[in-house]
Amino acid sequence: MKHIFSNTILSAVAVVILASGCETIKKSSNQDKGVAVGATSGAVIGGILGNNIGKGKNTALGAILGAAIGGVAGGIIGNKMDKQAEKIKTEIPGAKVERVGEGINVTFDENNPDGSKAGVYFATAKFDITANSKLALDKLVKIFNEYPETNILVEGHTDDVGADAYNMTLSEKRAEAVGNYLKAAGIAASRLSIKWYGEAQPKVDNLTAENRALNRRVEFAVTANEKMKTDAKVEADKNP
Repeated sequence: MKHIFSNTILSAVAVVILASGCETIKKSSNQDKGVAVGATSGAVIGGILGNNIGKGKNTALGAILGAAIGGVAGGIIGNKMDKQAEKIKTEIPGAKVERVGEGINVTFDENNPDGSKAGVYFATAKFDITANSKLALDKLVKIFNEYPETNILVEGHTDDVGADAYNMTLSEKRAEAVGNYLKAAGIAASRLSIKWYGEAQPKVDNLTAENRALNRRVEFAVTANEKMKTDAKVEADKNP
């Protein structure tokens, strides 16, 4: 339960990258990476993730990779995600933004670089949305509305201090609080999935206070919806 990724997933990703050509991928843009890796890896990673997503490994990553369509269309989606990711990085300093495949992984934890409580942060044992959290979420809502053809997964996570059952409930309440705030601010419920995992998916081990702060987090996985995928395929067919 304390592992971050399964060895199987890491091995599969490594094989896919090698098969795609490491040097080529290193030198390519994110859009090109979406084509190179996506075209090679969609079926392989999709099948492996199907067996591992439900086992408490890393469901945000699984949601992003599992939604990939690969090929030229995947590269078109990747280009759109590049722009959205850069906007989140620029406008929300408390966000840790990673472009993964054809999606975006956004994490808010308690270790902000400037030592502030910027971003989406909860007081100890609490799940109410703070004033600082509202500032970050309002900016996210604005960006999400600028890119309406995406689906958004919201996840709640805790460290391992306290009972498993308590941590699971706390992560549920925090994830639900964030999801409800997004919906109240105008994000369509059809775009949202809300999940929680308690202490089951640590980013790092829970051996230090700093690491536990990293594990107390809210994560977002942003992926293309069916309209974006369809439009990308049409565009790819026009420009093979």
